[in-house]
Amino acid sequence: MSLISRYIVSNKGRVLSIVQTHGGIKIARSMSSDRVNEDGITKSVFISQSKDIFTNLALEDWLYRNYDFNNHHVLLLWRNDPCVVIGRHQNPWIEANIQGLEEQGIAMARRNSGGGTVYHDSGNLNLSFFTPKERYNRRYNLEIITRSLYREWGVKCDINKREDIVVNGNSKVSGTAAKLGRPNAYHHCTLLVNVNKRNLSMALEKKEAGITTNATESTRSPVKNLNEINGRVNTDALISAVGWEYLRTKAMSLEDGGDSLVQRQKGFQMINPTEQWFPGLDKLKEEFQSWQWNYGRSPKFTVTRYLKIPADSTDSTRTGQFHQLKLTMEVKNGIVEDIKLSLPPNVVSNAANQDASVITHLRGAKYDHEITEKIISALGCTSVSLDGTQCNINNMAATQ
Repeated sequence: MSLISRYIVSNKGRVLSIVQTHGGIKIARSMSSDRVNEDGITKSVFISQSKDIFTNLALEDWLYRNYDFNNHHVLLLWRNDPCVVIGRHQNPWIEANIQGLEEQGIAMARRNSGGGTVYHDSGNLNLSFFTPKERYNRRYNLEIITRSLYREWGVKCDINKREDIVVNGNSKVSGTAAKLGRPNAYHHCTLLVNVNKRNLSMALEKKEAGITTNATESTRSPVKNLNEINGRVNTDALISAVGWEYLRTKAMSLEDGGDSLVQRQKGFQMINPTEQWFPGLDKLKEEFQSWQWNYGRSPKFTVTRYLKIPADSTDSTRTGQFHQLKLTMEVKNGIVEDIKLSLPPNVVSNAANQDASVITHLRGAKYDHEITEKIISALGCTSVSLDGTQCNINNMAATQ
């Protein structure tokens, strides 16, 4: 039986175990575990065999919810097919080019931790460090990563004040985020190895304008791939290098235990995240895939767009002139709650009511990037947006 199945912990902190039977897998209760010293803590490196973002997010969440890390710390390494991953408290329409993602068949996912938005593909390695909450130490984890890069390839990196890993002073190769709960915690980060920068730029290009919200916004930073610094770096080699560095380092200090400590660890394990080995995984995956989680969990926001429509074409003195209209949408839980249109006095008969509510049939609809066009069509005009600004973020990425 895989070591992954030996220890999980209930919400009340009791250690449980998974027992394989002829009828499948069942959960058995055992006694509570005691505190241990550093020498009593072993480590494992789990490598997910899935490249599906929703499966990997479900696996990460399953371990966080169920596993007992008191005597056994875990580093989970995982890669994804192309996708954009936003933070728990973010607005996807601000952070990503939703229309471009849909056209390219690139998934958009919301993770369970805070922080900013990142782009993943097979040239990106994701690392999740699991410990009990009281042993959470992201600096320790980042030091292991920078050590491995220098030991294997001589790549010198720094950890900045934001706890990003950077090279040459400000070019980011890794962003970081975390989830702290009871009894467990995890710190996860990315490593840009050979990411497709063209897709990164497209995926994180801001297309939606005029959104006001209290949602967490990403901080844009210049990025660099590790193989731009050293052409020998690749994701497979990085998995080995970071994994060995993790195993040779003591569990609660940065003391290098060398090969003798590695021999006492539980080593590398290939993990196939399936319902059979992780009961409840399919339900978690379904939640991570849902519209309600990815879009409906967005903090409340207001969309303000300024549109223009031609002035009365029968008035020869106003040829080429336009009326400016203010369109306001209130969106809660991803649903359009209200739509209002502010019109100039000479456009509406009731000038006293400048803020006329319109397009009632769109109230209650799911907000999407086409909503403005739907409203324009409903108004029966051919107006165009006045605020079509775009953000060029070539070689830039959001901070996780």
